[in-house]
Amino acid sequence: MAEMTHIGPDGRVRMVDVTDKQPTDRVAIASGRIRMSQEALEIALSGGVGKGDPVAVAELAGIMAAKRTADLIPLCHPLPISGCKVEITPTEDGFSVSARVKTTGRTGVEMEALTAVSGACLTLYDMLKAVDKGMVIETIRLEEKSGGASGDFKAAEL
Repeated sequence: MAEMTHIGPDGRVRMVDVTDKQPTDRVAIASGRIRMSQEALEIALSGGVGKGDPVAVAELAGIMAAKRTADLIPLCHPLPISGCKVEITPTEDGFSVSARVKTTGRTGVEMEALTAVSGACLTLYDMLKAVDKGMVIETIRLEEKSGGASGDFKAAEL
């Protein structure tokens, strides 16, 4: 069974001590989806809502979310992100969202990539909720990561 790194031998919550780890180049890619009505999708694609272009605002929100991950997830280390790209692509029933986050550090950026996708999806919801409150955010997951002692990871196909 895998060790729970955020639980100490005494059963108490802890932030993992990464002092002795060597900095390495690290990359994480996460993805997710938001499904919505045809009307909400058409409005989003037209770029026309009172708050601005939903896709452009959501991509920016995803980048901002990645940068604030340690403020949102209690045991995450604050990391110097060296790159973050959020891409939102229309699908038949909404949007797919992906985030690629890079750093050179002692711990990975998986949480930053997942937070970027979550923030982008939540922003799309916020900007389009006046049209469709029934939108569904789903399948947010780590697609792949590289760097660090645990090695590379690539998710199985869905």
